[in-house]
Amino acid sequence: MTSKIEEAERPDNLTPQQRAQPKANKLTSDDITASLKAGFSDFMARPFMSGFFGLFYALIGLFIVWCLVWLGNIWMIIPAAVGFPLVAPFAAAGLYEMSRRLQKGKNFGWSEILAVMAKQRKREMGWMAFTTLFIFWVWIYQFRTVLVVVLQDSSFSDFDGFLNIVFFTPEGWTFLAIGTLLGAVLSAVLFSVTVVAMPMLLDQDIDFVTAMLTSIRVVTENPLVMLSWAAIISVTTLLSMVPAFLGLIVTLPILGHTTWHLYERAVQPVEG
Repeated sequence: MTSKIEEAERPDNLTPQQRAQPKANKLTSDDITASLKAGFSDFMARPFMSGFFGLFYALIGLFIVWCLVWLGNIWMIIPAAVGFPLVAPFAAAGLYEMSRRLQKGKNFGWSEILAVMAKQRKREMGWMAFTTLFIFWVWIYQFRTVLVVVLQDSSFSDFDGFLNIVFFTPEGWTFLAIGTLLGAVLSAVLFSVTVVAMPMLLDQDIDFVTAMLTSIRVVTENPLVMLSWAAIISVTTLLSMVPAFLGLIVTLPILGHTTWHLYERAVQPVEG
């Protein structure tokens, strides 16, 4: 039996959850390869259900572009198209749950997957969504600021005119250089805090700050491997957006399933 003296000496602010923190594993390029194979296998196991999430994401992208054209904010098409993939990890929650159930050999249908996604509103993933959208908003705001400062003397009335100024004038080149640098910094920040945080929040009962810190540790302890994964995501997603976002119907589900398997290789679950 624990004495009253021992109980008095025990710090009140130390709980089992605080002592047990997720640990980041060392990764190699083989982990990315194996995760991609597993992700593709998950997609082929349920292609229509997986493709639905990709289709939904693609339709949202098309709707955003249509709204920008309709509102006459043609300058926002480029930052929206570039920044839109940044919110993909949150949209892939259903794909993570599918991979988790496939890995455990469980049968599931739409009701099970959608129920799990709905429950995330009451858990920590809502805060992660807020963080993601906030960084996306910062990206749009910074893009607009650079546009006003650098291209203040330029005028364009349509999207073709905007592209002509951006790609074929010295001011446009300066604008692209600064915008690319800012975009790279914000993308690196968002990638670091979300790359494994999203599937971790779905899989474990932890807070979103712990998930983000663990995600950052995974990136800092595996810089080259995670940089390679970030490049794969960026190039694949941007190329998939070229044919009217339709490529995302296939690539987004595969990347989402792959992210789940990479998370399992990158993070040791909390014990206890």
